[in-house]
Amino acid sequence: MSSFIRSIPEGDNRERLVCTDCGYVAYENPKIVVGSVVVAGGRVLMCRRAIEPRKGFWTLPAGYMELGETLEEGAAREALEEAEAVIAIEGILGVFSIARIGQVQVIFRARFRDPGPPVFGAGPESLDVRLFNPDEIPWDDIAFPSVHWALDAWRKAGVGPIGKPAGNPADDRRGVHRMPPSQPSATMPDPLNDPGS
Repeated sequence: MSSFIRSIPEGDNRERLVCTDCGYVAYENPKIVVGSVVVAGGRVLMCRRAIEPRKGFWTLPAGYMELGETLEEGAAREALEEAEAVIAIEGILGVFSIARIGQVQVIFRARFRDPGPPVFGAGPESLDVRLFNPDEIPWDDIAFPSVHWALDAWRKAGVGPIGKPAGNPADDRRGVHRMPPSQPSATMPDPLNDPGS
């Protein structure tokens, strides 16, 4: 079995994992996460996580892209897997860099594809799935900073054209701030005032 060492390959400028037998370079690149703020009647679809990290906390339907799918296909698949929701993508709401864990997150604004009452349910990675009015969002129990950022972008965009996608907040351009440890009585800052906490 081959073994890898960290070294700077010829013609490169940073350490990589290099096979000691054949010189193959195993590049480590950021992962792409896709998801959506799914809206129906001014309410947003959120999932309560059934898995770690941040089990029991609320998030948007989102996850890692799979090979062979587009950004939009990945976001639609994640909504189906996590919230049993069939969605129609409206446009990119935000692109967020989470450098500390090597992620780029592309979050869309979407709606339920079919007219009529929204159809959704808890997929295997969700304990609960609900539609929340903006004033009902469980801000104290949000799973990740980027969920705050995406919900903030949705509130700022309103119902009209989306415009330029949102990015990281000014105080966290590289996505290095973490969520505070889970404390049931702790309150999170208002995401409009401090979305990177």
